[in-house]
Amino acid sequence: MRGFDLVNSKLVVRCVRLTSCDNCSLLSLNFGGNLMVDKIAKVPIIEFRAPPSHKEGLEVLDLGNFYKKLPRCSFDPGKPHRITYYCFIYITEGEGRHFIDFKYHSFKKGSFIFINKNQVHAFDISSQAKGKMINVTDEFFDMILTNVRLPFFAPTYFLNSYTPVFDLSPALAATCSSLLYEIEKTQLRKSCEPLFPQLIFSSLLVALGEERKNNMEHLSEAQVARFNHFLILITQEYRQTRHAQDYANMLGVTYKSLNQLCKIACDKTAKQLIDSYIILEIKRRLVIDSLQVQEVAYQLGFDDVTYFMRFFKRHTKLTPSKFKACSYS
Repeated sequence: MRGFDLVNSKLVVRCVRLTSCDNCSLLSLNFGGNLMVDKIAKVPIIEFRAPPSHKEGLEVLDLGNFYKKLPRCSFDPGKPHRITYYCFIYITEGEGRHFIDFKYHSFKKGSFIFINKNQVHAFDISSQAKGKMINVTDEFFDMILTNVRLPFFAPTYFLNSYTPVFDLSPALAATCSSLLYEIEKTQLRKSCEPLFPQLIFSSLLVALGEERKNNMEHLSEAQVARFNHFLILITQEYRQTRHAQDYANMLGVTYKSLNQLCKIACDKTAKQLIDSYIILEIKRRLVIDSLQVQEVAYQLGFDDVTYFMRFFKRHTKLTPSKFKACSYS
């Protein structure tokens, strides 16, 4: 039960498996606004497959080395791909735009980019930005939670307030560089105590969480935990139910109290948040997975395709077919 963002200095994480081009693993995530789909057939799903020395599920890769290995990759990381692990990108030089879940997000020197498990993303290869890419699996996060007391993680990337790019202060950038350097040193050793990189990476996440601003500082710790739990449940159960009452039952609270919590947290109702995630997943499957409208409807639990089309048009002002056509044009 994890997603990935920093809420109230609390990490939100969801892991993905990485696939590599030779020794380098690649990541994929988000969708959003300005769609960047270049007549792709089917977006590849990239899993974590780092070199044996990175078998613990954590890999720090220099972007310069990543670019050099692109000719040997089995897919084009400059085009949308979905990842099954978490991807963090730290920019030390250069600027450009990273594509995440249908939106382009600008980055520059000192930017830290967060890509969640199961998101769709694409690299701005032409920018040749310098920096580090950090790939992390679910298994690695499980080890962290076993040995280190970290704040609760939750998927907030489908909230309107979410921004996957965070600009670091000079002090935090220096801390980030130092911690990543220490992680890289552990990867060069033939043998290393597994707890050491876990502690260093945990320190990095906590440092980022302390500085990253969010709009939930007015919530109590218990409210943040419950709201994050609700978001995680949406990502897990959206195919089974779209009813807010069902989620309230899973959380052991009343429908009214769940709605009040959502309004306080993000000025949206519980139902609006459920629908927002479903619309995002529909877009992903229509465009990234190249599925037909009827296939998407049935996969997401809509028994009536006509209702599915009305549901999508009510939220996007476009029919599914029109959205797909516009995305490819």
